[in-house]
Amino acid sequence: MPGAPFSDPHGAAEEAAPARAYAGIGSRQTPPDVLALMQGLAGRLAGESWVLRTGLSPGADQAFYTGAILSGGEIELYLPCPGFEADARLDGHGASVWELSQPTPAAHELARRFHPDWDALELPARLLLARDAHEVLGPDLQSPADLVVCWTADGTLDGRDLYADGTGQALRIAHRHGVTVLNLARGDHAGALGLR
Repeated sequence: MPGAPFSDPHGAAEEAAPARAYAGIGSRQTPPDVLALMQGLAGRLAGESWVLRTGLSPGADQAFYTGAILSGGEIELYLPCPGFEADARLDGHGASVWELSQPTPAAHELARRFHPDWDALELPARLLLARDAHEVLGPDLQSPADLVVCWTADGTLDGRDLYADGTGQALRIAHRHGVTVLNLARGDHAGALGLR
């Protein structure tokens, strides 16, 4: 598929393939230059009919969201609660935005299994971590993203040592479900996406 972020080993299909989904996530402390890369990448992937899954948190999520929406892309928003980051919303620009305004009970159960100290967390933190399950596995928790694109300061791919934020949670879920992770903190990953 020309312009795809990675090679399709099966070649381009004659029929229209179902839309591919990627989770665009990362730290709230993502550096500004990386946020700009994320926004540009989201615009490019929107033009290639990739569906963005994100959570609209400040930083990386909003950069991916902005790039996809300004390019008229398809977006799945997974929020921890209704009205989350409402001021960050942009007018449609022809984009298709679907929203799950809070995580499902099943997402809470799944999130519990991926966090070592779940019972010590307060409800707002649990809501944020539960919605991360949807970002990776979709609204039904049975439809894994084809790809996770993220940035973390340590360049982790599995979130094993990153328990303080939702990016680590999403990466642990992605790792367990065999979802490819490209972390833009790694130069080779940014290069694979045609960035830098």
